[in-house]
Amino acid sequence: MSVAAGTAATPPLPEPPGLPEPLPEPAVEDLRLETVLAALSDPLRLTIVRKLLLESERFDHPCGWFGLDRPKSSLTHHFKALREAGVTRQRQYGLERRSHVRVEDLNSRFPGLLDLVTAWQPHA
Repeated sequence: MSVAAGTAATPPLPEPPGLPEPLPEPAVEDLRLETVLAALSDPLRLTIVRKLLLESERFDHPCGWFGLDRPKSSLTHHFKALREAGVTRQRQYGLERRSHVRVEDLNSRFPGLLDLVTAWQPHA
């Protein structure tokens, strides 16, 4: 189940035409392992990234797709932390922000990291 190979875990999804510009995020060369690991250290954020890697059928997803029973302000904080760490990319669609994992960027900087995320098993 290698993320790097683009297998069933997370097939590389091509960018659809006409996407809005991404919200501010670090450049690939500015991604820092300690920052990425800090963002992934929260179980909810780790769950978000894992779900995107294992279950994405479309290019990006709105917050409601995750089915998380948390206040909107809390979710906004978690999605912002992932974006600012460089783990996810977000785009604004009207009033809605949609996210996807920066698979190629993370695999180029930290090979094997996303494989660990997909292999992680949350507590039941």
